[in-house]
Amino acid sequence: MADLFPALPIEAALPDLRRALDARNAAVLVAPPGAGKTTRVPLDLLDAPWLRGGKVILLEPRRLAARAAAARMAQTLGEDVGGTVGLRVRLGSKISARTRIEVVTEGVFNRMILDDPELSGVGAVLFDEFHERSLDADLGLALALDAQGGLREDLRILVMSATLDGARVAGLLDDAPVIASEGRAFPVEDRYLERDPNRRIEDSVAEAVLRALRADPGSVLVFLPGQAEIRRTAEALADKVGPDVILAPLYGALTPAEQDRAVAPAPAGRRKVVLATSIAETSLTIEGVRIVVDSGLARVPVYEPGIGLTRLVTARASRAAVDQRRGRAGRTEPGLCWRLWSEAAMGSLDAFGRPEILSSDLAGLLLDCAAWGVSDPRTLRFLDPPPAPALAEAREMLEGLGALDAGGRLTDTGARLRALPLPPRLARMVATAAQDGCGRAAANLAAVLVERGLGGDGVDLDERVDRFARDRGGRASDMRRLAENWARIAGGKGSADPSPAGPLLALAFPDRVARGRGRDGEFLMVSGRAGRLDPASPLAREPFVVVADLAGSAGNARILAAAAIGPEAIEALFADRIEAATQVTFDPQSTALRGRSVRRLGAVNLGETPLPVPADEATAVILAEGIARLGLDRLPWTSALAQWRARVNFLHGAEGEPWPNLSDAALAGTVAAWLAPAIVGRASLAAITGDDLANGLHALLPWDLRGRLDAAAPTHVEVPTGSRIPVDYAAEEPILAVRVQELFGLDRHPQAGGRPLVLHLLSPAHRPIQITRDLPGFWRGSWGAVRSDMRGRYPRHPWPEDPLAEAPTRRAKPRGT
Repeated sequence: MADLFPALPIEAALPDLRRALDARNAAVLVAPPGAGKTTRVPLDLLDAPWLRGGKVILLEPRRLAARAAAARMAQTLGEDVGGTVGLRVRLGSKISARTRIEVVTEGVFNRMILDDPELSGVGAVLFDEFHERSLDADLGLALALDAQGGLREDLRILVMSATLDGARVAGLLDDAPVIASEGRAFPVEDRYLERDPNRRIEDSVAEAVLRALRADPGSVLVFLPGQAEIRRTAEALADKVGPDVILAPLYGALTPAEQDRAVAPAPAGRRKVVLATSIAETSLTIEGVRIVVDSGLARVPVYEPGIGLTRLVTARASRAAVDQRRGRAGRTEPGLCWRLWSEAAMGSLDAFGRPEILSSDLAGLLLDCAAWGVSDPRTLRFLDPPPAPALAEAREMLEGLGALDAGGRLTDTGARLRALPLPPRLARMVATAAQDGCGRAAANLAAVLVERGLGGDGVDLDERVDRFARDRGGRASDMRRLAENWARIAGGKGSADPSPAGPLLALAFPDRVARGRGRDGEFLMVSGRAGRLDPASPLAREPFVVVADLAGSAGNARILAAAAIGPEAIEALFADRIEAATQVTFDPQSTALRGRSVRRLGAVNLGETPLPVPADEATAVILAEGIARLGLDRLPWTSALAQWRARVNFLHGAEGEPWPNLSDAALAGTVAAWLAPAIVGRASLAAITGDDLANGLHALLPWDLRGRLDAAAPTHVEVPTGSRIPVDYAAEEPILAVRVQELFGLDRHPQAGGRPLVLHLLSPAHRPIQITRDLPGFWRGSWGAVRSDMRGRYPRHPWPEDPLAEAPTRRAKPRGT
């Protein structure tokens, strides 16, 4: 049989691989792109004595790669797919009684082994491109190893990859042998074009593509992070490339026929520019491509435990990924790779991509493990154990669905959900909707959600489901048949009439019911997470939506898929979860309390009704704290109360404890303790009286200090004329402002509470003429200059040469003197 196959670089490694699998039940194969491992190794193993006529299962990470691998192997044998080589994917399986090699996607394999843990009739399982570390691949390998250890010691497991830490994987496989192939890659020249981070990625990529087309012959493979960037790059290039250049998108949501057109060689005399996601990184040769333009970016899912959301994030691709992309240019002839970053930045790239198991929703994994009989997935052999927080979040969600019991075991409900080949949330949606006769509508919605691009890529899921229903294409027809089967499994087809997507979607994502905030399309979800719709979208004007998908950071998340839902549907679906509560808040505009009855679903306010404000201590605290935020100067201070506060504060500064601290900061921080008890029954700032404020403040001064206050910091000081002059305690030292004539004859400095006062000596017009802390010294010294200046200004008032010999007075001199 070996003579049938064309010579490929992997041939040199096949003898070592056969010997390894003859002796052991596991091995690791590391072979670079172009070596032929994907299509040559499964065929070579068909003659292995240990296989004994059994099947070889080849796992591929994507349907496109699976279809290409199956077609290439069948072509090598001179057969069609469905003969010796079969294909088993979600859409388009081709298997017959003659099939010896089944090419399957990773998710399909997991359902196969869960349904048949012994893998009856299977002799070998080959995990291709394992370096991509999808969640399905990690789970599939863990289950296969468990089955091998307990049920099928004869089962061969081979892990294959182009870029892989072979030693680490070999350790997981009980120190399995590692076989390496040199491969056959033509030289690829690197050209670096560091892009401006302020420019849109599609503009930079389009410019690089045009430059590459002008510089060298051949077709171009362009790597972009997602479908939106592909579309915008195609728009940017459409009127700039010549008629000899074909623009071909390539991503997972395209139909098989569209993907095949992108992969096919360009017609004679023409060139092709293939705009692809990471789908084209591995297990795929695009004929005629000798130029790669790499944006250096990839779209990766990131799961956030605590809010139950997986968001898509654009991140820098790993070094392994960009090397794989570069290798696409050297598959059939020498090539070039234009990289949109600096050569120096290569060293900062992560060596490998982050495994999905470390950043994904683990609900499906946990449910599958429970079906396997394992309540704690961490007891299985994973290359990277699933994180405990994400497992805890998944367990809580599945217990809430009734899919797991308290011990982590699969329940009857969980078994019904598992019977549907859908993520647990969507399975729950279909199963629950089927009980109300809406299983078919729910299944159609699930089909749109799991098969990207079905019904278009618009945000409004009602519109996408409607387009899906009217789409007569092959992929849509296949998915409708699949959805009908899901509905039947769930308990009956139900009505084929369309149902609003929002209430159905809420069955799957109750935590993503969201209310509009009335500005720029922003919505707040039940989970507390915010998301934003394009303000031009009709959905942005809906009061409530249910979010199915979103992308971006927590502070700037874009809603990618959602459906409107009415308040009546929310009330009907979540009657047992809606909480009614009385709320009292402080309105800073009116400086008053507002009472309302609020009905909430999680963080979402469903509605409110005005209520009278209760006259209790709790509402008094809210009022007090609201006023404190505005500033305590808004309170009704009287001059007497302001002086009382200043006196206490002065003594606090002079003597410390036990005199209380009545500074602005101290009072603002303790309003709940001193102001609130004094304003119980008040509902606004305007209703608070000076007596209320005084009662609150006076309560801060202990009884034993109240008697000392007048002695330690008297409010007034009597001067020689008999006038009682108020003392100002606002400054660090107490101040007495008095007309100088009222102090004539006083030979000692005035004091208050045994402390010297700072004298602000005033003119007859109450303007300051001198500040002194030594009145006798002033009489002896500066008085003469003051007297000389003042007597001309105020001739009707006495300015004696010897003020100590003059009688104090409050009056001017009699007329005529």
